[in-house]
Amino acid sequence: MKRKSQSLADLSVAHGKRVRLWRMLYAHGPRNGTLIVLPLDQGLEHGPADFFPNPEALDTEFQFRLAVEGNYSAIALGIGLAEKYMKDYCGRVPLILKLNGKTNIADDAEAVSPLAASVEDAVRLGADAVGYTLYVGSPREASGIEALQKVRQDCERLGMPLVMWAYPRGRAIDAKGGKNTLYAQDYAARVAEELGADVVKLHEPEEDNEKCPEPYRSLREPAPERLRRVVRSAGRVLVLFSGGVKQDDDAAVLRKVALYMDAGATGVMFGRNMWLRPAEGALGLTRQVHEIMSRHPR
Repeated sequence: MKRKSQSLADLSVAHGKRVRLWRMLYAHGPRNGTLIVLPLDQGLEHGPADFFPNPEALDTEFQFRLAVEGNYSAIALGIGLAEKYMKDYCGRVPLILKLNGKTNIADDAEAVSPLAASVEDAVRLGADAVGYTLYVGSPREASGIEALQKVRQDCERLGMPLVMWAYPRGRAIDAKGGKNTLYAQDYAARVAEELGADVVKLHEPEEDNEKCPEPYRSLREPAPERLRRVVRSAGRVLVLFSGGVKQDDDAAVLRKVALYMDAGATGVMFGRNMWLRPAEGALGLTRQVHEIMSRHPR
């Protein structure tokens, strides 16, 4: 079963949100209702080791230059990097201010992502959206949902789009098959709509295993069908799929992008698959992603 891909016209949002979403969807990036977002929250979430394959990327200027020269729809990063580097790029690339985050030093069994910034900070910095990570299924899920309540209310009051990083995590998720199963990603997609996200970032769902609950355990769907199922579960929320860990094969990255867009996604949020490449390689790959997006207007 295939459904029409969501677009800005389908969203019931206030004027402020609509203006900011329009800037990302139609004034930057592919400019056809699709999104290419460059995230840079990995330095906090994974530590400096993520930059080792491309030491040049340790300097945040590298990612900003890539975002501008590669014509990205937005760059997503936390409060410290935004305040230190955004000044020279104001108006040249939209900002998604990531409001919360954590290190990977603590055990993910009880994952929680505390707030480090506010929606007011996003307004002050001229952001076009805020990002919020919710660890779906974590033993500390309740505290994440409670913090999200005020973020969502502030987003509505100030006309700021809410991008949810809907990440299954924790002991219960591991016991039910793991964070990247169709069961987990499909659930996360539905949670994003239920809790008021405008855009959701998800991972490509893998095949379920014997630990997954029914009826997922008995499903035998190929990758395109799994992706379409997740996009349907997100309802009237724009879906971005993650690029995940770096792949050296450009063709494999492009096949992923095409697969995601064919499944009805609004776009992609690719970080390490872009900025861990040398500048010319990253820009070349970005141009090819733009070509794929040009064939999937929303």
